[in-house]
Amino acid sequence: MNLPLRLDDIDERLLILLRDNAREPIAHLAKELGLSRNHIYSRLAKLEEDGVVAGYTVRLGNVYSASRVRAHMMIKTLPRFRREVEKALEKIQHIQAIYAISGEYDIIVMLEAEDGSQLNELIDDIGLLEGVERTTTSLLLATKLER
Repeated sequence: MNLPLRLDDIDERLLILLRDNAREPIAHLAKELGLSRNHIYSRLAKLEEDGVVAGYTVRLGNVYSASRVRAHMMIKTLPRFRREVEKALEKIQHIQAIYAISGEYDIIVMLEAEDGSQLNELIDDIGLLEGVERTTTSLLLATKLER
């Protein structure tokens, strides 16, 4: 059994800085946290080893994001079809994330398309997947907070 991972205050603050800018220079992180660069390297290595940090990525800017149509779709699957539907969804490149959820629906997917027409096709394609009982889609109008 895995015990819950406990992070100290410094690791929490380090993660906040990395979420804000994963490309922040080690020297700047060290200065912000009042630690040596070697200490920051050691903490990052430990966070990676423990699976807290799985990678470093790009966060898209407002200019690009504003040019895209984004939505989330809740999907109810037929009994015993959830895994098959998830595997089919993984193959669709315009799906940015797939979440298993509890409640009336089984899955939420985050969709991103170039325009309304492409999003409409995507919604239709997902609705036709074997094992999908019904879907409900909501357009994302504005991002108020993203970390």
